[in-house]
Amino acid sequence: MSRITDADQGRNETALRAAMERLLGGDLPPGGKCDLKTLATLAGGTRTGFYAKKHRDGSVRPGAYQHLAEEFERRRAELQKAGEVTDPRDAQIERLKSDAAVMKSRIAARDEALARLTEFKTLAISRLAAQHDEIERLRGQILEGGLRRLPHGSRS
Repeated sequence: MSRITDADQGRNETALRAAMERLLGGDLPPGGKCDLKTLATLAGGTRTGFYAKKHRDGSVRPGAYQHLAEEFERRRAELQKAGEVTDPRDAQIERLKSDAAVMKSRIAARDEALARLTEFKTLAISRLAAQHDEIERLRGQILEGGLRRLPHGSRS
């Protein structure tokens, strides 16, 4: 026995179908997802009608709007399989994953460049130190008088 009239059920189904089209079209309310809970909220009802019910004797009967829930789930899956993302948050997650991959590759490239520059700096410092030692050695020889001066030729 139904607790609602056929007219009420018809209005509810019309509201659910309108909400379904809106959600599957990507028009989500703030904080909403492309799911049954948001579908029921947009249609102005609860989601209890989407699920099967049990009689007192344990037998199961379908929910009043279970066929709409199944249609919604099927259509959403088809859209996702076709590459059309109906939930902007899913698109944002994909974009952030892509951005993270780009950032990881940029960081790896920077780490590689930093390693090369560190190696170059170490080599440059060791060469400067060797040149400094050579200059100090030559200055020491000049001060000790161990070098002889070359004669100056006359310039014409």
